[in-house]
Amino acid sequence: MHITLTGNLGSGKSTIAKIMAEKYGYEIYSTGKIQRELAEERGLTVLEMNKLMQQDHSFDNIIDEKVTQLSKESQKDLFFDSRLAWHFAENAFKVFLTVSIDEAARRVYNDDKRGDVEKYSSQEEAKANLIERAHTEDVRYKEIYGLDYFNLNNYDLVLDSTFTKPELLAEILVSEKRRYEETLSAKGLSNFDKNKTDDPDLKNMFLPRILLAPARLLGTSTGNTRDNDEIFDSTVVVKRGAEDIEVVSGLDQIDKAAREGYEFISVGYAG
Repeated sequence: MHITLTGNLGSGKSTIAKIMAEKYGYEIYSTGKIQRELAEERGLTVLEMNKLMQQDHSFDNIIDEKVTQLSKESQKDLFFDSRLAWHFAENAFKVFLTVSIDEAARRVYNDDKRGDVEKYSSQEEAKANLIERAHTEDVRYKEIYGLDYFNLNNYDLVLDSTFTKPELLAEILVSEKRRYEETLSAKGLSNFDKNKTDDPDLKNMFLPRILLAPARLLGTSTGNTRDNDEIFDSTVVVKRGAEDIEVVSGLDQIDKAAREGYEFISVGYAG
């Protein structure tokens, strides 16, 4: 089973991809780099490139067709670092990497490797740009594909990178993928069978595994860490807010997880 990784801008997808290649032997296919190169070739910012792609869908088609082809034909373990590979890649474990908007802005503002097209005069400017870029992409994906990219229910696993070391995130990703495959095997199912089933019990068994930092949900600036993959399971429910994830219910459980030092809490998603 391949892995697809997408997520918020500034969440650290490229770093995770590098670890997956070096430590776990996955072959990486990245489309973010291709999009950035297309922007630089045209002397555009990434935001301007996104807007151009909104008018000219040929860029998207080039990327999407390649993902589908590779996922069908490759005999290797592929790791797709790509915005929409979760929709186009066949037989894949779908992962979304999330991060708080403030932490994303801090990373992008301080990252000297993104080139002149992504230079900002302040962290607040970077934050405003990230919000606008996310909105632009959201609109484009809905118009072209009818997809809600930021709906966390689209994915098998959601990981929060706000406070956690990339090495631990990669370790948890591999562990959760193994758990997912073992559950499929125990039920005698293929990934295709699972995605097409109307059985409510099976659907509940494969609800997205959403692991968020309690500190982020509480709005604190530093995260708790046990520096291991132990998860606080809960009945907390969250939703997508105007700028970041918001808590719908279960603040008492989030507070307990934070006080006990858990790095992650497992939550449900209301959309």
